[in-house]
Amino acid sequence: MEKRSSCRVCGTALAPAGRGRPAVYCSRSCQARAYRRRKHPPVPVPIRAGEAAPPADAARGAAADKRRRIIEAVWRIAAERGLHAASMREVAAEAGVSVRAVQYHFADKHRLLVDALQLLHEENERIARSRIRFDPADPRALLRDVLDEFLPLDAQRAAALRVFAAYYARSLTDPALARVFLPGDHPLEDLVTGILATARDAGRTAPGLDVRLEADLLVAAAVGLGGDVLHGQRSLAQARRALEYRLGTLFPGGQGDGGER
Repeated sequence: MEKRSSCRVCGTALAPAGRGRPAVYCSRSCQARAYRRRKHPPVPVPIRAGEAAPPADAARGAAADKRRRIIEAVWRIAAERGLHAASMREVAAEAGVSVRAVQYHFADKHRLLVDALQLLHEENERIARSRIRFDPADPRALLRDVLDEFLPLDAQRAAALRVFAAYYARSLTDPALARVFLPGDHPLEDLVTGILATARDAGRTAPGLDVRLEADLLVAAAVGLGGDVLHGQRSLAQARRALEYRLGTLFPGGQGDGGER
C-alpha cells in the first residue's frame, strides 16, 4: 500500500501521487502561503521591559490553547463513549474547532491519541505529587496515598480512570497504541517496590517479604478495585477496606500506620 503524504502547510492528507512529481500542498492557497513564508520570514523583535509580547508569541499561545482544547475533547469523548468514538470529526466538534484545525495540530489519529495519552500521564503525575504526603517515617501512609490515586475518590480521578480504561480497551486491538500505552518498564511498581524495600530494611514490615511481588499485587489490586468502583460492583469504602487489609498484613502491629482517614 502506498503511503499517503500530507500538505506541508495545513497537514491535510494528499491523494497518492500518479506520474510525475508528488504533490506537497493540498491547494494553491497553501502553496501561496508557503511561498510568502519563504519570501518574508518573521523577524524576531527584542522585547523591552514592560512591553507586551509580540504577535508571534500571542499566536503561539493561541495555538497551544487550541491544541489543549483538542486534547481535552479526546479525554471527554474517551471517558463518556470510548476511544472508538474519538474520530477526527467528533473530536473537532467536541473541541469547537474545524477538522482541518485538528489535522494541522496532529498529523493523524494515532498521533492525536498518543499525544492525548502522554499529556494525561503528565497531568495525573503533577496532580498526584501535590496530593501525596511524603513522610519517610510513615511508609504505610505513603503507600496508602499512592494507591488512592487508582480509586475514583473525586471527579478528576474518576474521569482519568475512565480515560485510561478506554485506552486499555483500545490497546487490545491496536498494536501501535499498545506499544505506547503498555511500555516495557513499570514505574509505579518500581516506586512501590522502593517504598517497601526501604521499610523492610528499617524493620517496619513483616519479615521475609518479596517486595517486588508485593508491589505487583498491590498495584494490580488497586487498579482492579478502582475499576470495580467505577462499574458499581463495589463501594469506595469496600475498596479502601480491602487495600487497608493488605497493608495491615505488610505492616503488622500498626508499624508505620498513620491511622484511618
